[in-house]
Amino acid sequence: MELPAPLRQAVDRMLEGEPIEKLARAGERLSDRYRREVRDGRFHIDDGLAAKAYLATRLPATFAAVRAAMEMVADASPDFLPVSLTDFGAGPGTALWASVDCWSTLQTASMIEASAAIRSVGQKLSLASSIDCHWLEGDVTLKPPTLAPADLVTLCYVLDELPESSLHDVVERLWRLTGHTIIIVEPGTPAGWKRILAVRQALLTLGANLVAPCPHQMDCPIVSPDWCHFSRRVARSRVHRLAKRGEVPWEDEKYIFIAASRQPAQLPAARVLAPPKLASGVARVKLCRTDGTASDVTVSRRDGDLFRHARRADWGDAIDMEAADGDAP
Repeated sequence: MELPAPLRQAVDRMLEGEPIEKLARAGERLSDRYRREVRDGRFHIDDGLAAKAYLATRLPATFAAVRAAMEMVADASPDFLPVSLTDFGAGPGTALWASVDCWSTLQTASMIEASAAIRSVGQKLSLASSIDCHWLEGDVTLKPPTLAPADLVTLCYVLDELPESSLHDVVERLWRLTGHTIIIVEPGTPAGWKRILAVRQALLTLGANLVAPCPHQMDCPIVSPDWCHFSRRVARSRVHRLAKRGEVPWEDEKYIFIAASRQPAQLPAARVLAPPKLASGVARVKLCRTDGTASDVTVSRRDGDLFRHARRADWGDAIDMEAADGDAP
């Protein structure tokens, strides 16, 4: 997956003339803070160089993850055609651009971001879009700006920066601003999954209808040390590759998310939870199913269409394999 052309061009213009070595060093510092989930009272992105480093090293991957999550939502809610967006922790506008790419109906966006450095960058980048954007200073854990409910509310790669004790209040505040659907995305780590589990429970307590990725509203059947997450392959530009000190022209972004709505969605019979394991004449697929269970299902060529569906399935796909129940686990 690549950035949309208008965003890619705007990012290239913003990074033009910036020494790669400076971007690489700033990107490493930024990555270290994210990886260690540092909470020291400072913004992760606290100056112009850090903001540019984020564009060069993290934006392609976070865009790909958010866009993939939205694709699952669009599949489950084909009648959902959002006109308005509110995004908290907006960063450089990742969710804005992913939303525009997913839903052509989007017209307005309220972008809430506390860091002046990345907010300034996001505001400039958003000029390349056709959306009427309003950028506001704000923090989802404090008193946010007064806003009307939006069709779509997003919070992407933010929870790891917030105190754990604030999570329920944050979800409740966001749900009040949700006119239709809310999407919350986190890194696909065990810690990110646990935060999403807590958000999932909070949303269910508030009466929300789950949309994706879960095919049910029962307790999550995944048990630690396993964890639920997905992956999206990201094509690296030359600047992206050099700033990451990478050699291959791609990287895989692991992510986890939860989406919920005020309207019921068309939940799939099952969701593929890992890359299918294929051998000669056999496919083994790990599924989370509508009955609230998760397990491996094995099918062979004798299963006909079921086998062909399993061979074509990808990590994160919705799939109907209920007929495989009872096969060798």
